[in-house]
Amino acid sequence: MTETPLPVDGLFESFAVKSLRLRNRFAMAPMTRAFSPGGVPGDDVAAYYRRRAAGGVGLVITEGTYIPDPAAGSHTRVPVLYGRDSLAGWKSVVDAVHDEGGQIIPQLWHLGVERGPQPRMNPDVITASPSGLALDGTRLGREFTASDLDALREAWVAAAVNARDVGFDGIELHGAHGYLLDQFLWDRTNVRSDGYGGSLEARTRFPVEVVAAIREAVGEDFAMVYRFSQWKSNHYDSRIAQSPDELAAVLAPLVDAGVDVLHPSTRRHWEPAFPELAGDDGELGLAGWTKRLTGLPTITVGSVGLDDVFTTAFTSDGASNTAGIDRLLAQYENGEFDLVAVGRALLSDPEWVLKLRDGRTAEHIPYSNEHRAVLH
Repeated sequence: MTETPLPVDGLFESFAVKSLRLRNRFAMAPMTRAFSPGGVPGDDVAAYYRRRAAGGVGLVITEGTYIPDPAAGSHTRVPVLYGRDSLAGWKSVVDAVHDEGGQIIPQLWHLGVERGPQPRMNPDVITASPSGLALDGTRLGREFTASDLDALREAWVAAAVNARDVGFDGIELHGAHGYLLDQFLWDRTNVRSDGYGGSLEARTRFPVEVVAAIREAVGEDFAMVYRFSQWKSNHYDSRIAQSPDELAAVLAPLVDAGVDVLHPSTRRHWEPAFPELAGDDGELGLAGWTKRLTGLPTITVGSVGLDDVFTTAFTSDGASNTAGIDRLLAQYENGEFDLVAVGRALLSDPEWVLKLRDGRTAEHIPYSNEHRAVLH
């Protein structure tokens, strides 16, 4: 059976913002793999990212990498972005991706309260967060002091500077999914009364200060992506913004502080952000709203290349189920996003992008949970 190529040419146009010069609009979404013992990415990690760049990805966004704060993470096999051995490992990763014509940015990560009560990494360090509250509202760990916040800003800056010096092409800050920066934004995890909590404006203060401090340290031309979300881990109906106006109030200060690209994380890219609104506004996705409100480039993400049950969007018998791709293309043509991040589809098939470009979708390797267990 001969396949008819999908009209994907627009997604293979180049894209540039500051230090990013991308050959196409496809990014590899950040996905925690935990194959870096002691926080050091090895040759297998470099080969893993190299394969995705060789397979046509324009921008690799690495898995979350812990910043140099002792309470940043919980897992001893998640990579870190500090220390001689780790930075040398990341240099090999960066070189591997560049050798294949791709560009790469690390996702800077601090778990905050999601580190949990019994972390394997630095178990003697107490978990800390904006208000000492877990995502379900129960007490966990301790609340950040004012001096903690000073040290935290410096830890984010140190990681960003390390990324620049290693040769990364920019950075992404993980401000989504109920992790540290998101915990400041969400009213359920931030009940502070010291100017960093309370009103929506006050809850944005610390993330904005982090962005501003990084921008001052790395200079104006080093691209900064900020990932945010409405949903949290196991709290999929949560919102930091109940309306477009509230979303604008969250995003505008981040943009003013120095963010260049926004990466609104959704579980399904086609779902509307504010379905309660009337008319076309009620159909617009979170990436579309983000771009409309800020004017910045956006990255859409969420089950790209997968169907509603998170398997493949293409059957293996040569017949294409292209509904997901058609929706994506329609959103792109409508100007709702600039880049598209592909996640699990790239775990199963490093050449997913090239196969899509060449109309070889019947050759796509279907995703299954088994692909999460190996570094392929």
